[in-house]
Amino acid sequence: MKTLRIGNGCGFWGDNIDAPIRLAQRGKLDYLTLEYLAELTMSILALQKQRDPDKGYAGDFLDVLARLTPILHQQPKLKIITNAGGMNPLACAHRARSILAKAGLARKIGVVTGDDLMPCLDALLPAHPFTNLDTGEVLQTIRPRVVSANAYLGARPIADALAQGADIVITGRVADASLTVGPAMHEFGWAPDAWDRLSAASVAGHLIECGAQVCGGLWCSWRDVSDWADIGYPFVDLHDDGAFTISSDAGPGVIRETMIEQLLYEVGDPARYLTPDVVADFTSVAVQPVDGRTMRVSHAKGTPATDTYKVSIAYRDGYMASGTLVIAGPGAVEKAKISGEALLQRTGCTFDRSNIECLGAGACAPGIVSPLRTGGEGPGVRGELAEVVLRVSVHDHRKEAVERFAKEFAPLVTSGPPGVTGYTTGRPPVREVFAYWPAVVEKSVVQAKVEILK
Repeated sequence: MKTLRIGNGCGFWGDNIDAPIRLAQRGKLDYLTLEYLAELTMSILALQKQRDPDKGYAGDFLDVLARLTPILHQQPKLKIITNAGGMNPLACAHRARSILAKAGLARKIGVVTGDDLMPCLDALLPAHPFTNLDTGEVLQTIRPRVVSANAYLGARPIADALAQGADIVITGRVADASLTVGPAMHEFGWAPDAWDRLSAASVAGHLIECGAQVCGGLWCSWRDVSDWADIGYPFVDLHDDGAFTISSDAGPGVIRETMIEQLLYEVGDPARYLTPDVVADFTSVAVQPVDGRTMRVSHAKGTPATDTYKVSIAYRDGYMASGTLVIAGPGAVEKAKISGEALLQRTGCTFDRSNIECLGAGACAPGIVSPLRTGGEGPGVRGELAEVVLRVSVHDHRKEAVERFAKEFAPLVTSGPPGVTGYTTGRPPVREVFAYWPAVVEKSVVQAKVEILK
């Protein structure tokens, strides 16, 4: 039975930049996938492209690719699939081609586009309202503020690029699991309606898409990870009947607990996990340990995909700033709360939203306060915190109001209670806020395009 080894060395833009190199060196992979995109990432990349038409992609990928070139010389059959193209896959591909050429590597690069709906958004709106899946509002109400709108494409264009000889495939927004499903469709020749097999590959892709999470990252038994510096990244050995094993190149490997935690991560209905390729039934899979670091997954079931794509839309939603100060000494929590209230009042503004948090006093985990280890009187009395971090944040549609807020942290050093410090990093920056608008659109109006750069 033919087996395909696919490993994922990146779970998001900002993930460990050494992980893809280590995985490619140690994993003996057929395919290396690199997943860079999240909903917020697309809006950031859209603004980058607005400022510079040659930008709008995850630049970390190019650094990783440059470091991978010696490995690509050693492993000429290794192929790479990534959504690092973001809002500008073609520009990313041209930069990648230059890196490969400089390293003396002849590789065909496939580029998948068509997910970006901004060029045709106004033409689509009359017949396609892009109703917000959470609120029921129609997109027309915020249309002037929209900065990006991207459909989650599926695996078919990735498989098509591979069929045309691509060694590296760079896409825009595709569903995360589709980075794994595409190579499986191509290598095994699965039909577009092989629902059980497509479901199995989607399960595999979902398990590895977040990188180290499936092999110890965010694990509730975190003390059992012996080496956090090299936790390992995952790979699957996928068979043409859909069954697969999953393990990792280092660290604790993949066990039932870490695998099930990731299987249910970011899942609505586990019996109907919607992807562009198939509706996967996560409850159908059978799992069993192979050894102490490898799990086997089989019997995945799937049903026909929906006739719509999910669409990730980002829009401008005002401005925000968030700053911190350390408040120390007797009555630290009380002083922090007083300081936070004073800071907001001194601005003379009423903000759309504001928040005062005393970090260390239960702001992140309400009701949970770790008792201090010392006893006696004064600072350090059991149950009284000797210091907290005061964090104050505001969000408002007026940029000038948020800028005014940012100027009120430093004055507390001399015009607030005693024990205020941690102000030397300067005023908190004022940032534009981008909000998320989830919607769907009929697949019939979205046309994926595949181009091969030689």
